[in-house]
Amino acid sequence: MTVFRRACERRTGQPIPDTAALHRWSLQEPARFWEAVWDEQAVVGEKGERLLVDGDAMPGARFFPDATLNFAENLLRPRPGVRDEDDALVWRVEEAEPRRWSWGALRAAVSRLVEALRASGIRPGDRVAALLPNGPEAVAAMLAASAVGAVWCSASPDFGARGVLDRFGQIAPRLLFSCAGYRYAGKPIDLGTKLAEIASGLPTLERIVIVGDGGEALARQLPNGVALDAFLEPFAPGAIRFEPLPFDHPLAILFSSGTTGVPKCIVHRAGGVLLQHLKEHALHSDVRAGDRVFYFTTLGWMMWNWLVSGLAQGATLLLFDGSPFHPGPQVLWDYAAEERATHFGTSAKYIDALRKSGLRPDESHDLRALRAVLSTGSPLSADGFRFVYEGVKPDAHLASISGGTDIVSCFVLGDPTRPVRAGEIQGPGLGMAVEVWSGDGRPAAAGEKGELVCRQPFPSMPLGFWNDASGARYRAAYFERFPNVWCHGDYAEATEHGGFVIHGRSDATLNPGGVRIGTAEIYAQVERIPEVAEAIAVAQDWEDDVRVVLFVRLSNGSVLDEALERSIRQAIREGASPRHVPARILAVADIPRTKSGKIVELAVREALHGRPVANTEALANPEALQLFANREELTR
Repeated sequence: MTVFRRACERRTGQPIPDTAALHRWSLQEPARFWEAVWDEQAVVGEKGERLLVDGDAMPGARFFPDATLNFAENLLRPRPGVRDEDDALVWRVEEAEPRRWSWGALRAAVSRLVEALRASGIRPGDRVAALLPNGPEAVAAMLAASAVGAVWCSASPDFGARGVLDRFGQIAPRLLFSCAGYRYAGKPIDLGTKLAEIASGLPTLERIVIVGDGGEALARQLPNGVALDAFLEPFAPGAIRFEPLPFDHPLAILFSSGTTGVPKCIVHRAGGVLLQHLKEHALHSDVRAGDRVFYFTTLGWMMWNWLVSGLAQGATLLLFDGSPFHPGPQVLWDYAAEERATHFGTSAKYIDALRKSGLRPDESHDLRALRAVLSTGSPLSADGFRFVYEGVKPDAHLASISGGTDIVSCFVLGDPTRPVRAGEIQGPGLGMAVEVWSGDGRPAAAGEKGELVCRQPFPSMPLGFWNDASGARYRAAYFERFPNVWCHGDYAEATEHGGFVIHGRSDATLNPGGVRIGTAEIYAQVERIPEVAEAIAVAQDWEDDVRVVLFVRLSNGSVLDEALERSIRQAIREGASPRHVPARILAVADIPRTKSGKIVELAVREALHGRPVANTEALANPEALQLFANREELTR
């Protein structure tokens, strides 16, 4: 961050004393700021003369409208100090021995895949889909698709057939990469039957490439099936032929979680994603050439796309697939220690579960190489912050980050030059005009809760939604609440320190008696209680109003008796406010969550009221919804 700030001082001829001043300049001169990112990160491509057109339009602004580049070329370019024989990718499945691909091996694999895709007729704009574990073949396939200009879209192999078809069926892919099976919690899981159903539901598929063990046998059972080795066999490694493409060429389609309807297909532009990720990795996360970056994710979560972009910095990616608690809570930390991870990324839910597991990585593992811990997926509580500094590493940079699939990047995130405060995200992203607005469209005061908005364009705004030619659905999703301003749907507050606190999704806020309450404020108090493993709060329609109902999943052996219920109410009353205290508290055996671990308040609310829940295939444990339906306790 400091090196970049000084480079910007030289550009402007004016002092930029700190990150806050740099952020102000990035909003005052957005074209010059993003040009500085392009230049200082040495983007491979032709920048063109124009930097920003229609810069006041949201949507509609165009960054670098004359530029050409290739996303994959910028991730695979040689970096100073990084040798061909150095690790580019390391892959571990639970406790198994890791596999390693050097930079030379990765480039060789991508070069063969590029030629195989072109020989299969894949051209710029064609969709290439993947149903793969988080391994090296997935990374290589994405890079190859991007190299030829195809549009990448992926899902995790634990998605049900209906969930995959709800996503891929909308975008008509021509080619699908899939595994024959995967492992989770020590158990092998076969995909043969599910993949046959998916293949029959995607009539546009011309080729299904099966990756990994069992590929040959499964390929013979599928129409147009081919094992990866046979797909690549005609092509020798060589120089990669990267397709030069416009800045706004579609790079990838990401899918909303889809728990309240069919998933939205969000189309992202190559140049915008590249610039955002370069900025976020190099400046906000301090990722450098030779670093070793881990993020616990699957191909069904935007953090996978974010992780892969770390290659552009010359970093080694530490890939992991399987359960983060098999054979025990130490498995990810064994990996981080053995591979000398410099960055450890995960979800807030994982940090809370680790805290309650009793494991203290700072006592059990050598984490001297670790510089940064990143957390996202849901708000990280103040207790979570304290646990990282007391139980993981006292001198790490803990960066809670928040953005979304919608922008495949962050609105608010870490800043390695500023203090970390428990419970707060450090600040807005450079070039991101992030504010909190009240319902009437005015900026909220520090400490006042409201809607998280971005009032200026930024490069990673999506191109739009698939099959939304008029842009009506896209505009309705983000610009209907406040015209010409991105409204993200997060309930948040800005702090007096310039940081942010996210209190949950706006559409999941609770409004008993007309008072708006963020669910994260309740969870922060409840999940401190040892007997409570996890909680979910929803609004129940009640006597012409709503009341707050809190469901708790208890730790092993705990019982929700009167004493525990009093403790929960007292913790919420004292830690949040009397308004936050739920009307009812009930125990449940499980809480439904998405594949990326987010609890689904809206789906639970629908189940609670006896209404159908759309697209339960998006859930990791859809059977848990039945625990919330027809609860007799909620009729009184």
